[in-house]
Amino acid sequence: MKINENSSNPPTSIPLLPDEKWWGGRAGDGLQMPFDEGSRFTAVLHSELNGNQGCPFYISSAGRFLWSEEPFRISFEAGCIRIDGTNHPIKLGEGAKNLRAAFLEAARAHFPASGEIPPQSFFSVPQYNTWIAMTHLPSQQAILDYAAGLLESGFPSGILMIDAGWFSFWGDYEFHPGRFPDPKAMMCTLQDQGFQVMLWVSPFVSADTILFRKWRDAEGWFLRDRAGKPAVLEWWDGYSAHLDVTHPPAAEWLYNELSRLQEIYGVVGFKFDAGDVAHYIDRPASWLNATPVELCEAWARFGARFPYNEFRACWKCGGLPIVQRLSDRSPTWDSQGLPSLIPNAIAQGLLGHPFNCPDMVGGGNYLCFQEGTPVDEELFIRWAQASSLFPMMQFSAAPWRVLSKEAFSICRSAVETRQSFVPLIWEAALDSARTGEPILRSMEYNFPHQGYAAVKDQFLIGEKLLVAPVIEHGARTRAVQIPAGRWRDGNGEVFQGPAEITVPAPLDALPHFLSVD
Repeated sequence: MKINENSSNPPTSIPLLPDEKWWGGRAGDGLQMPFDEGSRFTAVLHSELNGNQGCPFYISSAGRFLWSEEPFRISFEAGCIRIDGTNHPIKLGEGAKNLRAAFLEAARAHFPASGEIPPQSFFSVPQYNTWIAMTHLPSQQAILDYAAGLLESGFPSGILMIDAGWFSFWGDYEFHPGRFPDPKAMMCTLQDQGFQVMLWVSPFVSADTILFRKWRDAEGWFLRDRAGKPAVLEWWDGYSAHLDVTHPPAAEWLYNELSRLQEIYGVVGFKFDAGDVAHYIDRPASWLNATPVELCEAWARFGARFPYNEFRACWKCGGLPIVQRLSDRSPTWDSQGLPSLIPNAIAQGLLGHPFNCPDMVGGGNYLCFQEGTPVDEELFIRWAQASSLFPMMQFSAAPWRVLSKEAFSICRSAVETRQSFVPLIWEAALDSARTGEPILRSMEYNFPHQGYAAVKDQFLIGEKLLVAPVIEHGARTRAVQIPAGRWRDGNGEVFQGPAEITVPAPLDALPHFLSVD
């Protein structure tokens, strides 16, 4: 592959090739990908990652890629790519035959696979998160009831994530004594039921606490404002100080606190939330004088020390064994909801994050699940079906509570479908750990230059499984692009590709096809 290096000061302008399609930059832009000669799109990677994974990397169906070690501003307009906002060299790789070949070249050079993989349970059983069910007020009894409800309803035990609020204040790493009177007993019960428990954590620390006062004047422990005082940053849960994980003693203190939770309670790992680039746009000072994206990256690299991890916001870190969830989606049929899952997941994989998880079934925006708000059962079912054959699957809102008996039965059958494909998903995950390639792939990735670049409502798992979920309200059939080869559907019928077919898709059906070549 040919590599050209240019500085973007003055701006770099790269003409698009005929019919060339591009992906990359920010996973949250997936629904707008691929970018092509008709696109009018701008992304500023320095300051906004759309609440999800980002990387200074773009890749095309024509076998080209762009890479820089630092963020930049990129625009697709008038048949050109225009890059500015950085003095760091921009590398243009050329000469690969297609999207897949370009990805492999870029990955080897810039984010090689570590060879490691998250624990198998992430892939083999569903994940359950308390967020929608309990928001900021989880309690020992509520969690035990939630776990019991899962098992009584026929769901398999799996990874159980206790979300924000299990502590007394931000930065506290002990269970709230009022809502968790005996956390050891709770953990023993959950472990006996087969659950592996993870806890939500963030780098924020409440001010006006003993913990804050302990390090308020100590050099390096908190991000600092321009006056040299601990910066109080605004984030979705208020205003807090921020532990500086670029400072080795601060990072080691946090590592020891989390390790203590593992030792005392048997916690297997942590959901590492926050760390968003947007929190750092005012450039608070850190021990290493890190930029906003570097602070985001530091949080991810810190959490990667724990095999059981989950992230929603990340910068670079491609190739690491990090579980990457899509950002909170709304329970809607529009671009903020169900239709964004597949294209954003495709973008995650092409940014070097193969171990990806959709947002919680039904959506993770808790404001849409307030008491008295009706649940769109059709949407919940279609979300469960779409998620069921992702590399990972996560629930939060309790299906047995929010759905009718009939809708719940259909939702549970989606989990059963997933369980039947676990060996295939795990095989694809193991291969991805070795090669760095996406587990969940676009049609263009596996079948290049065959007219599939714009297809973003169906996906492949590895080489063998084609999945075409219904993402349109009221639809009971759907068109499916069948690629070259012979593909057998869930009813045993075999289709010869390439072909476009229309298949029945009643509410209890998830169209999927297994390669039989």
